[in-house]
Amino acid sequence: MAFRYSMSKFIPFRDEEACARVRAIRRQDITKHANEEFRIEVIDDRVQFYSRFAIDIVERIRTAAEAGSKCVLILPVGPVPQYAIAAEMINRSNLSCRHLVTFNMDEYANEAGETAPGDWEGSFATSMRQSFFARIRKDLRPLEKNIHFPTHTNIASYYKRIEDEGGADCCYGGIGWCGHVAFWESHLGLEFGNDLKAYKAAHGRIVELNPMTIMQNALHSFSSDWSWVPPRAASIGPREILGARDRSFWLDGECGGPGMSWQRFIARLVAHGPVNTLVPGSILQETNCGYHILGGVADDVKIDFS
Repeated sequence: MAFRYSMSKFIPFRDEEACARVRAIRRQDITKHANEEFRIEVIDDRVQFYSRFAIDIVERIRTAAEAGSKCVLILPVGPVPQYAIAAEMINRSNLSCRHLVTFNMDEYANEAGETAPGDWEGSFATSMRQSFFARIRKDLRPLEKNIHFPTHTNIASYYKRIEDEGGADCCYGGIGWCGHVAFWESHLGLEFGNDLKAYKAAHGRIVELNPMTIMQNALHSFSSDWSWVPPRAASIGPREILGARDRSFWLDGECGGPGMSWQRFIARLVAHGPVNTLVPGSILQETNCGYHILGGVADDVKIDFS
């Protein structure tokens, strides 16, 4: 028997036909895309997934070093395991990172828009220093002046700092439950309507977190405690993402037991739905971008009570 209903009112993207179309994409077809430079792949082995992520970072650093040039990277906090692997590879190969310039893509903020201090245990700055920079041998570590984090005092000009470094060689990232990249949330698209040109030119700001983002981050970072997740964040915008010379995105959103993933549908909507302002990650479709999906995230979307 058919059962008809509308999506919850808090969801900005409401194209039911598009949702049904991408929901029906089978695992064996998920890597097919009209843009050959939008490179979708499925990696089934979890160890290989994070190792490949680490290798991607380290090889960009190495290539720049051999060319005698800076390596400018926009980095996310999650996923995290790749950073320990990358640091070990850097240490084992004595690869100097003095030429590495990093810009983290986001940071939590309170209701007044003030970003978390770098020593707060839940801050992305704390996570990055512990998971990556502090693991790199001191004589190989990037210069402190070359490590950047967005704050409420610099977010308005953060994009210019990246551009002043010659632009990012690569923007790394993932996809949030609502389709966000960094904390550039789905509801921000309501401000731009169908004006993709203006949307793509928008740079970083302090944003209100989407309800889905609150729940997603509670799930994977705050021991499921949604009361602990800050309400706002500093985030880069589409301008910074599209301004990079390359993009490398990694989707590992499995959770709970076998067969569970919060990312399975949004991975499809971002990669195969319409390019629009209400699904932020959809703008990646028109770029050169590696879009790497952990095996369980690529599995078919279906109702399953087992």
